[in-house]
Parts: sequence; C-alpha cells; structure tokens
Amino acid sequence: MEKNIHPILKSIVPLVNSVAETLGKNCEVVLHEINGNKKSIVAIKNGNITGRSIGSPMLDVGIKALTKDDNVDNILNYKNKSSDGRILKSSTTFIRDEKEKIIGCLCINIDISQFVLAKNALNELVQTDVNAEVSLEDFDSNSVNDVLVNIVSSTIESTGKPVAYMSKEEKVNVVKKLNEKGAFLIKGAIDYVAKILCVSRYTVYNYLDEIRINEKGGI
Repeated sequence: MEKNIHPILKSIVPLVNSVAETLGKNCEVVLHEINGNKKSIVAIKNGNITGRSIGSPMLDVGIKALTKDDNVDNILNYKNKSSDGRILKSSTTFIRDEKEKIIGCLCINIDISQFVLAKNALNELVQTDVNAEVSLEDFDSNSVNDVLVNIVSSTIESTGKPVAYMSKEEKVNVVKKLNEKGAFLIKGAIDYVAKILCVSRYTVYNYLDEIRINEKGGI
C-alpha cells in the first residue's frame, strides 16, 4: 500500500485483501487513487491476473468513464480481457469524498476463462441445432467493421477455448478459418486479428504463409 493516500481510501484498503481472500486466487481486487492526472494503484491483491502492481496505471475502461467527471456511474458486471487473453468479469465502483468528488475506485476482476471453457463444453453437450455460419454476404457493405468483428468473434467462439489457453497450432487454425471466410480481405483485418490473438501482425503473416505452404503441399 502506498503512503499518504486519502483517509477514505486508506480505510478501504483492508477490504481489498478481504474480498480477494473470499473469492479466491482468480479474483484480482484493485484500489485506485484518483487525484487530478494521477490515476494509479495504491493497493492490489492477486495482481497476476492483469500483471499489475502498486503504482500501475488505471485501465482504459476506468479512464474513459472518468471523462464524465464526477457524474460517472459505477460500471458493474462487464466483460473485460487481460493483455494475455484471459476473459474477465469485472466491476468498477467509484469512491467519493464528502463533497461527492471522485477520489478513487475499487475494481474487481475475476478470471472466468476456465468457466468459459466449461460453459462451452456444456453448450456443446446440450446443443440440438446448428448455428449459422457468419459470411460476408450476411452484411451490408457499410458495416465492414461489424463484419470483421463478427467473423473473428464467431470463429474464436467455435473453438470453445479462450485465447489465453490456445496453443500455436490452434491460433494457426483460427487464422486458417478466417482466411477461408475472406476475413483478411477486409481493411485492417491483420492488425485486428493480431490484437485479438495476442500476437504480432508479423506472426499473423507467418501463420498465413505456413497455411499456404501446407495447402500447396497437399497437407
């Protein structure tokens, strides 16, 4: 915990450890101090979930919310993602002083990646119909970004596995399916897919080269 923080925030610090201990190792609890341009962590438990520690900056979700100044509402039960592809269930509660000025926020990030795997397995077990495959023809030409997002999302969901748990071979297979669906004909697709798969754009190009070589070899 950092020293010289606001008394109200200091009184909340014990809650960080209590909540994390109660919900277990897959739950990251973070207390941020917000003071002018300073938006940094003053207390954290299970920081391995997002790879952060005391002094680390606030994530984009919280920073964007603060553009509404002190009128911002709490952001509860939303889906988030860590830098290494873990799927998170998150909540952000803003903390105010006696003058209703925001001085900090308490954030809870639960890694639900393993539960998503279990959910997908159960869905496959009880599924009785076939989901329609996303294709370029299903969308208006004015919705190119939506096309790309939907194609990538449906392709990854069809694997039944979060990106953080994918092997290189599984990521190559995702790229292969996207290529077959024409996803890479869409402007910006390489960068977007690289971001979603948590690899570099050059890695995606290497995957495509590998796929083409295998196809020429009849593999």
